[in-house]
Amino acid sequence: MANKTAKTKQKSLASDIASTIETKLSEAGEATKKMKKSIEKSADKLAKKLAKLMQKTEKKVDKPVKSSEKKLKKEASKAKKNAQKAEKNAKRTAKKATALVTEAVDTATKAPAPKAAPRPARTQSATAKPATPKTTRSAAPKTTNNAAVPAETPEENA
Repeated sequence: MANKTAKTKQKSLASDIASTIETKLSEAGEATKKMKKSIEKSADKLAKKLAKLMQKTEKKVDKPVKSSEKKLKKEASKAKKNAQKAEKNAKRTAKKATALVTEAVDTATKAPAPKAAPRPARTQSATAKPATPKTTRSAAPKTTNNAAVPAETPEENA
């Protein structure tokens, strides 16, 4: 169906082009049969090219709509998968919770086990370094050559 409508549009376009050219030509002078045939051929070729261009633009307009539909379908399927995963995880956590509760109930109903004897305090091993307090390095007195420079007395400074 789309092909037939495109062809009819093409033919009507070709006849419109041919008629407008013939009217302009008739104003200038009389046209021969050869001229009319060449005008019709040229109009047909031009109409074909124009029809192709129009179809391309229509397809380009349709493409974004299709791509957005595809995106929507993808997102819907992702949402569905995520919901299924969430449901699975919820079931798994529920099972774990019930298992923990039953385990807690079992341990509470059983007689309390005797407590283990407390461990003796750790002893330092023989290879351990002895604990030495950290001290800052004391400044070693500088040795100066007293013989070369006589020491100044506070009286001299004043």
